[in-house]
Amino acid sequence: MDWPQAALILLGGIVILMAAGVPVAFAFLAVNIVGVLIFMGGMAGIDQLVDNASGTITTFTLVPVPLFMIMGELFFHTGLAMRVFDALDKCLGGIRGRLSYLTVGGGTLFATLSGSSMANTAMLGSLMMPEMLKRGYKKHMIMGPILGTGGLAMIIPPSTLAVLLGSLARIDVGALLIAGILPGLILAVLYVVLIRIQIARDPDAAPGYAAERAPLGQIVKAFAVNVLPMGLVVFSVIGLILLGWATPTESAAFGVLSVVILALLYRSLTWTAIVKALTESLAVTAMMFLIILGSSTFSQVLAFSGATSGLLGWATSFDVGPHVMLLAMLLTLVVLGMFMDQLSMMMLTLPIFMPLVASMGLDPIWFGVVMLLALELSLATPPFGMLLFLMVGVGPPGTTLGEVARAAAPYIGCTLLLIGLLVLFPQIALFLPTLMN
Repeated sequence: MDWPQAALILLGGIVILMAAGVPVAFAFLAVNIVGVLIFMGGMAGIDQLVDNASGTITTFTLVPVPLFMIMGELFFHTGLAMRVFDALDKCLGGIRGRLSYLTVGGGTLFATLSGSSMANTAMLGSLMMPEMLKRGYKKHMIMGPILGTGGLAMIIPPSTLAVLLGSLARIDVGALLIAGILPGLILAVLYVVLIRIQIARDPDAAPGYAAERAPLGQIVKAFAVNVLPMGLVVFSVIGLILLGWATPTESAAFGVLSVVILALLYRSLTWTAIVKALTESLAVTAMMFLIILGSSTFSQVLAFSGATSGLLGWATSFDVGPHVMLLAMLLTLVVLGMFMDQLSMMMLTLPIFMPLVASMGLDPIWFGVVMLLALELSLATPPFGMLLFLMVGVGPPGTTLGEVARAAAPYIGCTLLLIGLLVLFPQIALFLPTLMN
C-alpha cells in the first residue's frame, strides 16, 4: 500500500472518529487495531502493540505528571492560593484596573505553583470574577486577563504538558521546563502592557474606586508571611532542576512535599483538602494516561505503515526555508486546536513534526517551547478551545462564547508576538537551559 493511502486510513480514521464524538483514547485504540491488522501482520501485531503500550505508560519520565497535578490541587484546596492573592492585593491600592493587574500578577505566581492551565483558569475565575463584576468592570477586562494568565501554566514550570511533550518527543524534560521561564514571564509583561493600553483607550472599562494602599509595614508583613514561603515550592520545582541537584521527577516530589509542609505550618492541611486534591488529580491523570496508552502506539503504527517517512519526504521536498515550514506547523496546530484537545494534538503531530525539526536542524528545546505556546494559543481559539468553555461556565449568566472569544483575541495576539520574538531571538528560550548545562 502506498504511503498516501496509509496516511489517509490512519489520520483520516482518527479525525472521523473524533468528529463522531468517540472519546479520544478509544479513537486512537480503534485506529491502532485497524492499522495493526492491515500493516503489522494481524494478531502477532496486536501482541506487539500491547507490549509497546504497556511500556509507554510505565516510563519513569511520566511520574512528574501526577505529582505536579497533586501539588497544584493541594495548593488550591488548602487555601494557600488565597493567601498569595490577599498579599498582592495590599500593594495595589486604588489604581485603575487594579483587579485586572492582580489577576495577571497572582495568576502568574500561581502558574509557577500549579502546572495545570485548567486549574489556573478555574481558580482565577472563581476568585476574581465576582469582585470584578461587583466593581463594574466590562466583560473583556474580566475574562481577557483570566484567559490569558490561565494559559501561562502551560509554559511556566511546573507544566504537566511540558513533561508530556518532553517525554513523548524525546526532549530533555528538565531543560524544556526551564526553557519556559523567560518566555512565560515576558508573556505576563505583555499582558500587563495590554491591560494598560486597554484602560487608556477606554477608562470606563475598569472603573476606579476608593481602595487605599496598605501601610508599608502591612505590605512587608503580608509578603513575609504569605508570599515568601511560597518560594520554597518554586525552589523545589525550578531551583533544584536549574542547579542540577534533582531530576524533574525528584523536583516534582519535592514540590508536593513543600506544599504539604507549608499547609501544615499554616494549619490548613485538612482531610477534606487531601481527599479533593487526590481525587481530582487521579481523574485528570487517568484521562491523560489513557490517551497516552492509545495514542503513543499510533506513532509506531504510522511509522511502520510508511506514512511517517512518506509525509516527511513530501514535506521536505518543497524548496522552502525552515521558517516557512515552521509557520506551516504552527498553522496546523492552530487549526487543530479549534477542534481537538492539546494532548490529542501532540499525539497526532509529534510523529511528523519531530523528524521535520531534526531534518531542518532546529533546536528541539526551542521548538518545544514554541509548540507549547501554540498549544496554549489553541486553548483560547474558537469554536472548541477548552478555556473558552470553562470561562462560559464560570462567567455571569448570559455570557456567550462570542463574548469570551472577543475578550481572548488581544491576548492571543500577545502570544503570537512572543512566538515572533522567539523566532527572531531563540536565546530567549535557550539562555537558561544553556546556563543550566
